[in-house]
Formats: sequence, structure tokens, C-alpha cells
Amino acid sequence: MTDTTPDAFNMSLRKFLKTVGVTSQREIEEAVRAARENGTLPAGPVTAKVTLTVEGLGLDHTVSGTIDVPTAD
Repeated sequence: MTDTTPDAFNMSLRKFLKTVGVTSQREIEEAVRAARENGTLPAGPVTAKVTLTVEGLGLDHTVSGTIDVPTAD
């Protein structure tokens, strides 16, 4: 294991979380687009759940929420 300064840790963590956020948003947008195209876009909000696992720290954390999907045109 390498020594990491608090600033390096913070930057590494922020980079990881930014990647998670950007890729998650892209995946959700693509799923909404596909559902709209094949006629399966649900009316109203959908439930979302993300599980974060950090194996080296023994962390398993789940975040749940709802996403308001756009109405079909």
C-alpha cells in the first residue's frame, strides 16, 4: 500500500465519484430513451438503487430513491 496525502485521497475519491455519477446518468438516460422507443416508458417515477462496495474497507452501502422520468411525447 502506498502512502497517500489527505489531498491526494480527496482528489482520488472525487474523481471516482464523478465517474460514478457521469456514467450512471448516461446509463439511466439511455435506458429511458430505449424504453420510450419500445413503448415501455413507465408513467410516473421509477425506483432506483445503487450499492457501493469497497472491498478493502468492508463497506457495503445502498442508496435508494426515485427518479421522475420524462413523459412520453
